[in-house]
Amino acid sequence: MDKFIGTGVAIVTPFRPDSSIDFKSLEKVVEHLINNKVNYLVVLGTTGESVTLNKEEKRAVVDFILEINQNRVPVVVGIGGNNTHEVINQLRSNSFDGIDAILSVAPYYNKPNQEGLFQHYRTIAAASPVPVILYNVPGRTSVNLSADTTLELAHKSNNIIAIKEASGNLDQIIKIVRNKPEGFQVISGDDVLTLPIIAIGGTGVISVLGNAFPAEVSKMVSLSLNSKFEDARKIHFQFTELIDLLFTDGNPAGIKAVLNVMDLISNALRLPLTPVQTATYNKISKLVSERI
Repeated sequence: MDKFIGTGVAIVTPFRPDSSIDFKSLEKVVEHLINNKVNYLVVLGTTGESVTLNKEEKRAVVDFILEINQNRVPVVVGIGGNNTHEVINQLRSNSFDGIDAILSVAPYYNKPNQEGLFQHYRTIAAASPVPVILYNVPGRTSVNLSADTTLELAHKSNNIIAIKEASGNLDQIIKIVRNKPEGFQVISGDDVLTLPIIAIGGTGVISVLGNAFPAEVSKMVSLSLNSKFEDARKIHFQFTELIDLLFTDGNPAGIKAVLNVMDLISNALRLPLTPVQTATYNKISKLVSERI
């Protein structure tokens, strides 16, 4: 599906100091992204601290973003987990008006084998009223969705259209790109690997950095997709130091610090996450201030 080629952004969920959702700041972030030409929005992902939102808050965030978006760009919503039956219940009970696809993270904590992962995703794909993007992030889930399992899902389910690959394993990603069915998309889940993944045949990124610098990330991705790698590298290298800092004290603490320096949101997270350390914030502030 061409609507997911290019730059997607995993949107943060801004909070007030009392930990309530800051919808005014969320609107600022959404407008910032759309006005700077991102290709699509990803709501309720890891960067959105979705695991700390209750059911009512998740629906409120999705509905609010859909209202602000007004169908200007496609919207992907994170719906996944380690309880397959509960994921199916969510798919059956939610409205999908205005939602173009779901992003479904690999099951975490209970550590299924590859057959369990295959059956989990096959069940979700059969139940989902919209296309499914797989999300492989073994650094968080403690289980890797192998290239073979990804390819089996891609070939056997027409409703599974892409994978957000955040394993950091280029050998694995190359195997997926080389053997995937036509139209199946391989999307970078790591900002630092976006350029090399596109170079081997990936179709874009679901970016964390893009929350703050959507125009620059979108331009770098567009240049890469058009094989203008020399120009793309210039942009990529401008942000490598900042990308490292985004994850020094964990995501989304880093990107929230950046957005705070840019006066878009408060520097607030929900426990068990906390803001970046002062030393990290100061380094981020210096780098961001040099760019704005």
